[in-house]
Amino acid sequence: MVLESLLNPTIAKKKPFEVFLFGAASSTIALFLSYWIFREYSSLIMVFLITLASVPLLYFTTTSEEEFDTHPLAEYILLKEHARVLLFLMALFVGMTLSISFWYVVLPHDMTSILFASQSQTIVDINNQISGNIAHFDILVRIFFNNMRVLVFSVIFSFLYGVGALFILAWNATVIAAAIGNSTRKTLASVAEAVGYHNVSVYFGAFSFGIFRYLLHGIPEILAYFIGGLAGGIISVAVVNKDLFRVSSDRIMFDVAELLVIAVALLVIAALMEVFIIPVIF
Repeated sequence: MVLESLLNPTIAKKKPFEVFLFGAASSTIALFLSYWIFREYSSLIMVFLITLASVPLLYFTTTSEEEFDTHPLAEYILLKEHARVLLFLMALFVGMTLSISFWYVVLPHDMTSILFASQSQTIVDINNQISGNIAHFDILVRIFFNNMRVLVFSVIFSFLYGVGALFILAWNATVIAAAIGNSTRKTLASVAEAVGYHNVSVYFGAFSFGIFRYLLHGIPEILAYFIGGLAGGIISVAVVNKDLFRVSSDRIMFDVAELLVIAVALLVIAALMEVFIIPVIF
């Protein structure tokens, strides 16, 4: 009751930095609790605890967003309201990701190998799918359809469980954090072998490199999943409240369709960045 009572949708929309801190704090607590209590299964229990802390926030947010669809508001006003929600959700995600990335870098390897066992295996599986002598277009198609699959799951989970997409998003936060942390450790090891650790700027530079490498294309991907989760949640609340069988059903379905089109467009942009831009920069 303590963690989830720290924020409500009204505060979250107005103060995204507080949401960022909430994401960082809740993920840190989840990480250590999962390791201390459920060590063998901590890589998944951590995701569950992160999700659990954010459920009330997203539930009341989704409910309020569905209510907007039942009022005669202009579409641009609805999109503006959704944008405020997506801003604080991204702040929540970034807070989780950066916090977990930090702990991945500073904690002992024996501890992180247990905490991120499932995430590390997922990263290996993804890399195996796009490794080898494959044309850029084929890689682009694979990445896009893999991301589309996650988007579909986000919509379905939100529709069936209300805030079910939170689990997928928390999982992605831990996977990206593991990738950032692993990249940071490799960079630090290379620098140490070449010139040694001279000052704190080496650590900051390595960590920043890992963050930008994965969040440049990760942010539009996750934003698309958030949008899909919001769309699924709006439909879920509309079904429960029986708004889909009223006059407002057309507005609700149009708003949901518009959100899904935006989500797919973001996935296209993210895939193009991951295939053609990120390799050039990094």
